[in-house]
Amino acid sequence: MEKGKVIKGAFILTGANIITRILGFFYRVYMADTIGAEGMGLYQLIMPLYMLVWSLTSSGFSTAISKLTAAENAAKKDPRPILRCAALLSVSLSIVIGVVIHKKADFIAIHLLNDERCALSLHLISFCFPFMALGSCVRGYFFGMQNSLPPAVSQVAEQITRMAVIFAIGSLLIPGGIEYACAAAVTGMCVGEIVSCIYVVICYITRRKPTARLKGLSKKAACKSILWVAVPLTLNRLASSLLSTFENILIPSRLMLYGLTKTEAVSEFGRLTGMAMPLLMFPSSFLTAVSITIVPAISETCERHNVKTLKTTIEKSILFAAITGFAASALFISLPGEISSLIYGDASIGNILFMLGFISPFMYVNVILAGILNGLGEQNAIFINGLTGSVICLSFVWFAVPRLGIYGCILGNLVSMTVVSSLNIHKVSKNVDLGLNAADIFIKPLLISMFCIFAVRLIKPMIHLPKNISTILCAAAMSAMFALLLLITGTVSTADLKRIS
Repeated sequence: MEKGKVIKGAFILTGANIITRILGFFYRVYMADTIGAEGMGLYQLIMPLYMLVWSLTSSGFSTAISKLTAAENAAKKDPRPILRCAALLSVSLSIVIGVVIHKKADFIAIHLLNDERCALSLHLISFCFPFMALGSCVRGYFFGMQNSLPPAVSQVAEQITRMAVIFAIGSLLIPGGIEYACAAAVTGMCVGEIVSCIYVVICYITRRKPTARLKGLSKKAACKSILWVAVPLTLNRLASSLLSTFENILIPSRLMLYGLTKTEAVSEFGRLTGMAMPLLMFPSSFLTAVSITIVPAISETCERHNVKTLKTTIEKSILFAAITGFAASALFISLPGEISSLIYGDASIGNILFMLGFISPFMYVNVILAGILNGLGEQNAIFINGLTGSVICLSFVWFAVPRLGIYGCILGNLVSMTVVSSLNIHKVSKNVDLGLNAADIFIKPLLISMFCIFAVRLIKPMIHLPKNISTILCAAAMSAMFALLLLITGTVSTADLKRIS
């Protein structure tokens, strides 16, 4: 693994993530203003099914391609047979699933999603599955070759296309009601997947043939290798998506037992999953990028038996994830209503965002741990631990939501993330003799986070400026304060900063 290659790839993807998430916020704000919380809730009922298909046809294959391509490239072998085999399997499966969903859209909407208004969107979304599968496979190949630029550009192109489509056809469909407004958003998503797929395929066709000294795997060996890695990953994603889909379908009905009407329940669900959760995940852009690029990097390092580099990479990745998680936690706990008002013009989401702030350290660390375990080839551990977390969330939805409302769901996520993170870090430690410092990873960031929360709450009433400007200034001051305290306490050293640069 070349020095800085993970960071370089992560920075490229982070730039793309930041651009797409900023564009995505404008998109979500536009949708929230246009169709309201109930419309967002309807859209979020569609998304778990979309993610379920992605999990089954794309996610496991993409990660497997990334890992195996890196290993083949490190051994000076031609990695392209890996991509060809995986693309054939993935696209074929996606076509079959797309046909089934298209034909059974009405049944799925009425009997599974419990809302017949989803049927039109299901008809539309079924057409994009083959493009989604092929695009994911090709992006996995580029990640394995540690070339993050084509996937990054395709990500931005996809988001721009989504927005362009919804702005172009929204005025025609949205007046028809929430069903057609949701269909407009789904159409944008489908066209975005197609454009992204076409772009990465063109990049693959036009790039130079990889330099290889040895012949790559045979078709049979390539398919066997792909399935050996992809099947556990796919089962993990599939189980998680199935449980997540069931959980998202269940939440509105359990909220109704709490005392909300159907409209109120769907709206509350939309606030959590369609508005608050994207805010929570926005600061994790860099971590998501590192998680993707670290899979081939660790796989390549293992292939070359470079234990020292492997250990350093894992330790620094976990430390950075913990720091980012606690920084985000401080931000959301100290300025929840202000951030909600700044982004959505609705301070009522602040109560949800405040509670979610306690989850971010565990959630962010788990993002990195998943990438590390993938790189180490521990797909079975990811499956078992992920399944454990999903069962915990589902249990809280069933038992706690009727008593605590939406906060029962948030509490379930907190317990789930805590348990899964602990299991994942235990599994990583069993593979690699880590020298993790509990003070640097947990205690110091926690104390710094608490100090920043106290400081912002003390300073905030003293700033007599328009509310949005005051929010931005407080957030900037907190970030600077957090970074300075990391250096003062020795949690992050100047050597770490030089390594990044």
